[in-house]
Amino acid sequence: MSLNRRKFLSGAAVSGAILGAPAIVRAEPRTFSWKMTNAYGPGAPFYVQGPGSPTDFCKKVETMSGGRLKIQHFAAGELIPALEGFDAVSKGLVEMNAANAYFWAGKIPAAQYFTTVPFGMNTQGMNAWMYHGGGIELWNEIYAEHGLVAMPMGNTGTQMTGWFRKPITRIEDFDGLKMRIPGLAGKVYAQLGVAVRLLPGGEIFPALERGVIDAAEFVGPFQDRRMGLHKAASYYYTTGWHEPTNVTELMINKKAWESLPPDLQAIVKAAAAACNVESHAWCESVNADALEDLVTHFGVKAGPLPDPVIVKLKEVTGDTLSSLAAADPTTRKVHDAFFAFRQKHGAWAAVSEKAFLSL
Repeated sequence: MSLNRRKFLSGAAVSGAILGAPAIVRAEPRTFSWKMTNAYGPGAPFYVQGPGSPTDFCKKVETMSGGRLKIQHFAAGELIPALEGFDAVSKGLVEMNAANAYFWAGKIPAAQYFTTVPFGMNTQGMNAWMYHGGGIELWNEIYAEHGLVAMPMGNTGTQMTGWFRKPITRIEDFDGLKMRIPGLAGKVYAQLGVAVRLLPGGEIFPALERGVIDAAEFVGPFQDRRMGLHKAASYYYTTGWHEPTNVTELMINKKAWESLPPDLQAIVKAAAAACNVESHAWCESVNADALEDLVTHFGVKAGPLPDPVIVKLKEVTGDTLSSLAAADPTTRKVHDAFFAFRQKHGAWAAVSEKAFLSL
């Protein structure tokens, strides 16, 4: 047999072996189509659209997952009313909701600590507690009995004290005011005689304009100007005592979360963390120009609350938080964890950020 014939037969045998081998069938990766509802109305910057927003989060997840996890976003009123996300996700009607945890104070008083705490920590401290101080783990421990998982997905940074139709010169000026204010700060104001109202963002301006409320807190200069709050009140106070930070909550149905493979869970976490950083950076970039515009072109009277007022607010805050913690074991657990970390972080902040900012 010639050399060429032996090579041909040898090659044919190998080819035959390959062609005759069983085919390897690879299963297509499972895909998921989810729904996300939102506590805020259509078109709202930060809360609905823009850098680091919930719709941006949905796009990030779809891109990072190669389309394996698609999330359809619904602003408030498009699928459910503004503040019904907790029940919708807990019952599995939708898989996700974007809001702030302090909206659920009536169901879980301790949830408020995962949005902001009056005279608490700034955004850096809050992120440190959440990601590396046990905050997220504690959050999910509390939410587990409701069939929920949660994590940060955004942050406005320090917020303005709010808009007032009349000036605040002494602590007694709060007595009798009707004010839109959510969260733990609302509990503090109530101790000072304020009639506290919890209104969705879209209802704040008409209520303030018509005198249904006398004062309102929303976010900061850019968001407040967009809502036209300066057209309904002239006095714009700061200090950020009530919300030194403000966390956007990503709430997820626990069964849906556990149905995701580990790589998609990691993508959701990474996208949420990216939005947490990016949304805060966006807020920091737009508020300075907006505040200057409000003061220069609209005649807004902006400035800090008087020092004696702040001193009294801090005193009442301490008493209010202590009372709330004493009334509920879960709130006590979160309260103690939060303030233990605040004390540790504050010691460092005093020689880092505070020392620098005082230059």
